[in-house]
Amino acid sequence: MTYLYYQTTTTTGGQPKVNDKTKAEWEHLANKENWRITQLPNGYYQTEVSNPNNDTWHDVTRRETMEGAESAIDGSIDHFSKKLEATKGPKVVKTFNK
Repeated sequence: MTYLYYQTTTTTGGQPKVNDKTKAEWEHLANKENWRITQLPNGYYQTEVSNPNNDTWHDVTRRETMEGAESAIDGSIDHFSKKLEATKGPKVVKTFNK
């Protein structure tokens, strides 16, 4: 089974096919400078991300505390950073000598 997986991933390139537009969007989402936290009238905190094409902001999540909101942003940044790293393909983590 492992060999079959190896064969199918190496013959198809083994890398996810991500277009440039999606990759640029992930890079934007992985940059903390593009995020902000606003406080809503009900006391909750809302995380928002900027639209790279204009000056609008899009709400993403709502949290009860400022720390929770910042943690949500950090989690999103980590998620999109990992997606960008995966587009670079496999990396060697260990080699063995004969």
